Amino acid sequence: MFINNMPPLGWLLLAVVVLVLFGRGKISSMMGEVGKGISSFKKGVKDGTKELEDQDAEVARDVTPETEDEKDKT
Repeated sequence: MFINNMPPLGWLLLAVVVLVLFGRGKISSMMGEVGKGISSFKKGVKDGTKELEDQDAEVARDVTPETEDEKDKT
């Protein structure tokens, strides 16, 4: 609730306090870890989607007739 009503000067003050407490190097490394986590999550979603598509492709069956006699029946 307080975050929604926070003025821009308050955000600036909060950023300065965080920078002083953690230091630029620590914040930089934390952001790097967040980026790696996001990349890993996106890769996992992509791999999961591909796996589901591969399973669907295996389940799908070919319904084309195999012989000339079966072609005439359709």
